[in-house]
Amino acid sequence: MGSGHMPIGRRELAKQAKRERIMTAARELFAEHGVGGVTTQQIADRAEVAIGTLYLYASTKAELLIMVQNEKFAAAIDDGLAAAHASTAHAAAGQGALEPVVALIRPVVECVREHIENGRTYLHELVFGDPVEPYRNAGLALGRRLEDSVTGLLTRHDHIDTADAATLARVITAIIHLSTTATVYLHHSDEGVIADIRDQIHATLAPHRRAA
Repeated sequence: MGSGHMPIGRRELAKQAKRERIMTAARELFAEHGVGGVTTQQIADRAEVAIGTLYLYASTKAELLIMVQNEKFAAAIDDGLAAAHASTAHAAAGQGALEPVVALIRPVVECVREHIENGRTYLHELVFGDPVEPYRNAGLALGRRLEDSVTGLLTRHDHIDTADAATLARVITAIIHLSTTATVYLHHSDEGVIADIRDQIHATLAPHRRAA
């Protein structure tokens, strides 16, 4: 008997190939010039597709940026979860959630700040764009995954009930958002921004640890 999977037709393979070329072209051009220095026509030219074809995959430059950044954001969360797990494994008993949470968010902060303009634009588009648009919706789902991961660390290490932990996770992700996009932080190093975020998270969690 067969595996039950339908073979992918040539038309679908061609569509996948075009999408990958568009993604690669957008990724390269955004990295080289920043989102403000790139046009959709330049992306189409590098991907070797017609501009009308490009618009079948993403109707705006913002959507192209979100497509690219979603991949980076997802990988950063995966890396952060692995780092948080390692931090937990090596932490002394009763140390609390602070260090695992910082380990989780470090790759996320580095991802957003890898190219400041692109990271700021990406987060702005997620917050203020149409949440029904598929790529934005996928990006918002990644944001919820990050929040849920922080919630899990808070409930596991600081024994905070789930409702409070979820609220604190939203506060922590808001801290990350502000610290990675506000103009006052633009010229700070990644380590400086992460250290400042760590201090803010410590202050946010301190009352709950004292109560516990």
